Parts: sequence; C-alpha cells; structure tokens
Amino acid sequence: MLLKRPVLGFFFCIVYLNCYVVNKYVLSVLKFTYPTLFQGWQTLVGGLLLHVTWKTGFVEVGNFTRSAVLSWLPGSVLFVGIIYAGSRALSRLPIPIFFTFHNASEVFASLTRWFICKESASPTKFLSLLLLVIAATCLPYYDAQFDPDGYFWVIIHLLCTGGYKAFQKLKKSSVLSEIEQQYINYAFSVLLLAFAAHPTGDFSGALEFPFLYFYRFHGGCCASGILGFILVLITVKLKSNSSSTHCGAWTCFAKILSAALSPLIFDFVMNAPTLFCLLLGVVGDALLIYTERNNGEGRS
Repeated sequence: MLLKRPVLGFFFCIVYLNCYVVNKYVLSVLKFTYPTLFQGWQTLVGGLLLHVTWKTGFVEVGNFTRSAVLSWLPGSVLFVGIIYAGSRALSRLPIPIFFTFHNASEVFASLTRWFICKESASPTKFLSLLLLVIAATCLPYYDAQFDPDGYFWVIIHLLCTGGYKAFQKLKKSSVLSEIEQQYINYAFSVLLLAFAAHPTGDFSGALEFPFLYFYRFHGGCCASGILGFILVLITVKLKSNSSSTHCGAWTCFAKILSAALSPLIFDFVMNAPTLFCLLLGVVGDALLIYTERNNGEGRS
C-alpha cells in the first residue's frame, strides 16, 4: 500500500497535466471555441466509457432511484456551468491564472457552508481563504495579457465550482456514490449541451472551423475525452485509497506541476507582480490543505 499510493499519486499528476495541456491546445492553439460541442463531446465520451466500465464490472454503479436522480439535478446544473465556463475561460487565460481562480472557488464553497450550516472557521483557515481572495483579486490588475472575457468566464467557473463543492458536501448523506453522481452529470450534460449547440451558434460556427478535417484536431478531441474520463476514475480511486489531506496534497502538486510546465508550451507573459499573485495562490491552497488536516475536514 505504501508503494501503491505514490504510484497512484504520480499517475494522477501525469493525467492531470496532460488533460489540461490537451484541452488548452484544442481551445487556444487550434481555437476550437465552441464549448457546447467540445464539452458535449467530452461528456459523451466520458459517459459512454463509464457505462462500458460499469457493464464490464470495473466500476460499480447502483440502480439509483428517480428521487435520487432528481435530488442531484442541482449538482448536475452546476457541473454544466463548471465545464462550460471553464472551457470559455481556459481558451482565453493561461493555465496558471486559471488555476488561481479555480483554487479561489474554495472561498465561495466555504462561505456557502458557513451560511447554510453555520460552520465555524479557524484563524488559519480564514488566513488561507484570505490569501486565495487576494491572489485572485490582484491578478487582473497585473496581468500583461488581460482579457476581460476570460476573467468574466473564469469568475462564473469559480462560482459554479464553489457551489458544486458546497452542494456535494451538503449531500454527503446522499445514497449516490461519487461515480453515480458523475454518471448523472454526464447524462444531463450531454442532453443539455446538445440542445444548446444550435441556439448558441456553436453548431453553425463549427462547420466553418478551419481545422475540422485535420488529424491534430481529431486527435486532440479524442485525447481530451479519454483523458477526462481517466482523470475522473483516478480521482475517485485516489480518494478511496488516501485520506482527504493526501488527496488534496496530490491535487495541489498536480496544479503546481501543470502551472509550472504550461508556460514552456503556451505563450504566457509573466511579470513580478503576476508571479507573486500566483505564488500567493499556491501558498493559500497549501495552507488550506494543512488547515483541513488539523481540523479533520475533507475537501470535495
């Protein structure tokens, strides 16, 4: 077990890195900025692969009731918001900046839980959340590649991610496992995004996409769907074989690795204040993991 955990953690980091690099390549380099189609494709592939692995016995998905599905629908709506806004934001923002705002979603999640469940916060946790807020707030002022649309969508992504984390924690007593929740998310996302593809203009716009018949585009889309599914499975496996603290630490390390290597692949103009904000966000995220370890809390 001592050997399996590091191997599982490093495999998670590799998949995490490749997943974001491939998505960034399709969205920013090839400029396939049609999120209803791109995310619809990813959720379709994920849903089909999850169904196959369920039927072959690799994962366990129970026969959940209609009431259980309906009770989870708010989570599925938030999930669609996460992937749609995340796709819009990632197409315009560098990966390190995207991660800084993604980490700050924990602030909104904590505020929601404090308001609904009346949870108390330790001074250390309050400090960690404050660092995340400062990092995300200051970044737009010092970003040399400032993109207002990118920051708008990343804030929507932040709110949806925070809301999803809070809802997931409030539904801890739910009869649905995390895999079952993801199965419902996939099915709901495919249906909603398919219906939204024409009204949003994504369908007609994609027909004029210049790389529509290029192997690089086809390969990127296939890789993004498969990697996204593998990332879901390896995350669930990591959570089941590790404590929430260790899982949070591996996730933090995966983000640091991805953020550090992405400027070597994609254009990113960095100045001293931007670097300071990014490091502040990393410190805030690491401090939050340390706080939750001492308080015995779990991260969604």
